[in-house]
Amino acid sequence: MEILIRGNKLEVTDSMKGYVKEKLSKLDKYLVDQKAKATVLVKIHNYLQKIEVTIPLKTLILRAEEEQEDFYAAVDLVINKLERQIRKNKAKLQKRDKVKKEFNLDDLIPIEEDNEVVKRKKIEVKPMSSEEAILQMDLLGHDFYMYKDSDTDTVNVVYKRKDGGYGIIEGK
Repeated sequence: MEILIRGNKLEVTDSMKGYVKEKLSKLDKYLVDQKAKATVLVKIHNYLQKIEVTIPLKTLILRAEEEQEDFYAAVDLVINKLERQIRKNKAKLQKRDKVKKEFNLDDLIPIEEDNEVVKRKKIEVKPMSSEEAILQMDLLGHDFYMYKDSDTDTVNVVYKRKDGGYGIIEGK
């Protein structure tokens, strides 16, 4: 696997690069396609080290991020998240022939998780502006809110971001 490591407002040292490469090499046993390219972004936010890893593959994208005071602990947690993503989706991945060629799924230990839908809810999507949707979301105490944009007449979702801001997913 090719690994690209870069820092944002931070110089990534050789020892940091070596540690990331060593830990990411654990994922090589799952990836049959050795042309995979991992992008690692290291950021500093106040006193926290943030690690973001993205591995785009032919059929899906593996992505994880973690923030810790210690860089090495953050890397360990990100690798665990990536392995967990592969394990969690093992059953789904085995059903698809393309993915079988991309992953060596025999080495994975399955995680027992119930992905059953336990609740369905139908809502009336009302026309409003994004500002009104944010206000409504905050009033309800939710992390996201679906609404119909009064300007574009599309169904959108506004959500709270980890950084404290808001994001909007726009429908077509």
